[in-house]
Amino acid sequence: MTGLNLGEVAQATMALALAGVLGLLLGRLSIRGVGLGIGGVLFAGIALGDVSARLGLHFNAEMMEFVREFGLILFVFTIGIQVGPGFFGSLRRSGLQLNLAAASVVVLGVLVTLAVHFAFDVPVQALVGIMSGAVTNTPGLGAATQALADVGAGADAVAMPSLGYAVAYPFGIVGILLSMLLLRFITRVDIPAEAEAYDAQRRRGSGSLPSLDVVVENRNLDGLRLAEVPGLFDAGVVPSRMRKDGALLVPQRDSVLACGDVLHLVGPTEKLQAMRLVLGSEAAAPLTTKGTDLAWARVVVTDRHASGHRLRSLRLEESYGVSVSRINRAGTELPAQGDSTLEFGDIVTVVGPRDSIDRVRGILGDESRRLDEVDFPGVFLGIVLGVLLGSIPIAVPGLPAPLKLGLAGGPLVVAILLGRLGSWGPFTWVMPPVANHALREFGIILFLAVVGLKAGDRFLDTLITGDGLAWVGYGVMITLVPLLLVGFVARLVFGFNYLALCGVLAGSMTDPPALAFANAQSPSAAASVSYAAVYPLVMGLRIFAPQLLVLMLFAM
Repeated sequence: MTGLNLGEVAQATMALALAGVLGLLLGRLSIRGVGLGIGGVLFAGIALGDVSARLGLHFNAEMMEFVREFGLILFVFTIGIQVGPGFFGSLRRSGLQLNLAAASVVVLGVLVTLAVHFAFDVPVQALVGIMSGAVTNTPGLGAATQALADVGAGADAVAMPSLGYAVAYPFGIVGILLSMLLLRFITRVDIPAEAEAYDAQRRRGSGSLPSLDVVVENRNLDGLRLAEVPGLFDAGVVPSRMRKDGALLVPQRDSVLACGDVLHLVGPTEKLQAMRLVLGSEAAAPLTTKGTDLAWARVVVTDRHASGHRLRSLRLEESYGVSVSRINRAGTELPAQGDSTLEFGDIVTVVGPRDSIDRVRGILGDESRRLDEVDFPGVFLGIVLGVLLGSIPIAVPGLPAPLKLGLAGGPLVVAILLGRLGSWGPFTWVMPPVANHALREFGIILFLAVVGLKAGDRFLDTLITGDGLAWVGYGVMITLVPLLLVGFVARLVFGFNYLALCGVLAGSMTDPPALAFANAQSPSAAASVSYAAVYPLVMGLRIFAPQLLVLMLFAM
């Protein structure tokens, strides 16, 4: 029997697959719920890289570089698509304070990294890897690697960030948990009280739109059309039902008011109370569609012709006699106004006769299965645009090379914008969560496997006989100093809710195991909500920070 002869492609494929299998199994091992997670692929790749080097096996460098960069592109693009719809909304209202705290952790981490560089003369190549490992942010490692390649660093220099990442990563996971525990015990937190306080605040500022039934008692409004009442429709309060002379109707702009009419209003709490003062008093019984000819339904916008159009231009009220009372977009309810622009995936609440609602379904689409499909032409177009944007050089005085978003930043920025847009023409960028997760995990597995395989032959030497132990110490500082400083200031000075603050700290490290630990302290949703609010901004900052450090420090 002839000997087995594997070509370069077969060898690389087997090595990547083995790194994925062993790494994912390693990542599932946990101690008290804390494990390596997807980072296990990096350590499995390092082990396989070490064994391969000892056996004299070498992989095609160009092939490995392509797989690494393609995996990174796929990973950051799917992240952008995921966070895009909520990215800009997270920067408003209460999310602003949470994002400022999380961004402060990132900025302080960069400052501590710079201090380590100047105090201990740590090479830039290792420094950016240590920083990425200390904050458990794998996309940052990819961005650092790409930035080093862009400034013309050699192969050894490009491989060094992965060594720094690997030695700093384990404490990065432990450090965030330790920070939460120190914050909890030193400030004497009462977990049930914190959960109760958060839930009470959440009820006052709920992301869902409340409703109110009001009896018209203001005689100055008798005989006016609804469109003439200040504060209704395009001012943020929508009348979705109206009882007039004992009959339940769909209120329209031309409907005439009379004293004794009852309006079911939908809108923000403060505007509802203002309208109650204008119209009359709150009704004793809720205005319901049960037992009437009217009904209400939630309709999903999936028709490409409806997406991108203003509600007024669809003329649903005039043509079908229905009222749109609210729009649910990415989990947030918005008042339906004439100038509101519908987006693919919006869920609109429609009130009216049943047959009219059915016709409106045909206009808006209401094909939920469309939300479960991946539009691959849109994905590949987005990747093309992302690579092009990442390749545009931006000259900055004092830097040795033009600033570029690179293969990590370009696809991320484009994906955030496309995720926010939702669809355009024949392209759709709404991606089912399951598909998004699968593509994201596949991309990061490819990236980590290659990084580990290329760094494996030097990892043990660096850790045992080189500077590895010192690098661990530097990583501890980069992990703990920003978390503890921001945590105590946010809690003691600005009065952050402890559970929400834990979500901010976990989000500032983009660390799911830390979020799981935070959630285990209380059934309250505080940590998860805060984590989701800061994740989009922090992920962008974590990807751009290593690139900026590389360009700044190479200029010195």
